[in-house]
Amino acid sequence: MTLTTVLCPLDFSVASAPLVRYATTLAAATGAELRLLHVLEAQPELPMAGLARPLDLDIALQLANYRLLAEQEGVVVSTAIVQGDAATEIVAEARRHPADLILIGAHGRTGLTRFLMGSTAEAVVRTAPCATLLVKNCQADEYRQSA
Repeated sequence: MTLTTVLCPLDFSVASAPLVRYATTLAAATGAELRLLHVLEAQPELPMAGLARPLDLDIALQLANYRLLAEQEGVVVSTAIVQGDAATEIVAEARRHPADLILIGAHGRTGLTRFLMGSTAEAVVRTAPCATLLVKNCQADEYRQSA
């Protein structure tokens, strides 16, 4: 399988930084473009909808920081922020900006928590138009390619 584009959706949890490092290592090793994506949950319109919320600016800054880290490793990076249901938008982005692989973090929720909250990762795996790799939350050093 040849990788040309790796889609990496981020929720900015503690698992995001190791996931970006893993995605960067994979993209650098294969020469693939790395597409970083964040999905904003849909919110009701505010009276001053034209003004950016501080949270939106923080998200853009975090994406820019992750982009810079990947670019420092020689990886071509693009970013996107979309609004809607996370699983639906991740799959839609994989179609809009054709991805060969979706690299998604697995938070490891099981049982009642997963039943009540649903699983974005599970929904993406079931409906993705390409291969999907679930990355368990672990230390970034575990992802280094061995010699």
